[in-house]
Amino acid sequence: MRILIIEDDKEAASYLVKAFRESGHVADHAADGLDGYAMAEAGDYDVLVVDRMLPKLDGLSLIRSLREQKVETPVLILSALGQVDDRVKGLRAGGDDYLPKPYAFSELLARVEVLARRRTSAPSGEPTVYRIAELELDRLSHRVTRSGQEIMLQPREFRLLEYLMKNANQVVTRTMLLEHVWDYHFDPQTNVIDVHVSRLRSKIDKGFDKPLIHTIRGAGYMVRVGLVEEGEE
Repeated sequence: MRILIIEDDKEAASYLVKAFRESGHVADHAADGLDGYAMAEAGDYDVLVVDRMLPKLDGLSLIRSLREQKVETPVLILSALGQVDDRVKGLRAGGDDYLPKPYAFSELLARVEVLARRRTSAPSGEPTVYRIAELELDRLSHRVTRSGQEIMLQPREFRLLEYLMKNANQVVTRTMLLEHVWDYHFDPQTNVIDVHVSRLRSKIDKGFDKPLIHTIRGAGYMVRVGLVEEGEE
């Protein structure tokens, strides 16, 4: 999942970003309502985690503004205000769930995962299953099979394969992978990408006649069915 955390408490935000990333997800952070609104409107996020009390633009106003702009990304509201009336106001402002503080991260993660599943299962959402030849990836169950044989992947490997399959038959650059799979913004020449692609390829292509993961020399990677051409590996 790609999650945007809109929280002005630096310590709380840092904890959430770290916890979500350790759970295998991409997490971005905005420290005030205006930045959060801009990032939520422009970004492709699966879930927004929004603190209710924010500087510059409060959480409920932020959510209302997003809904007015037809941004339908699911929103989970975090707030120290946990009375029934407070929760009702949050939901009526356009929030999809409301979790009072203090909370356990395990519950927060479970609620975020539920919101993400609801979105991906909706007709207007992205496909829940990607298929390339006999390779199949199920985004909801996190299950990958090839020719009916289940392939066990680590969370990062799953996200890497998911992004490659989402962009099947297109070149995916290292920079794109760093930003969408690792959420890092550093030198795209680092070999972290090559190492993970090599591990993924050993699981996906090993033992099969036709490789599906190709290295496009000097450009990036591609998932596709077909023969290797000049400049590809």
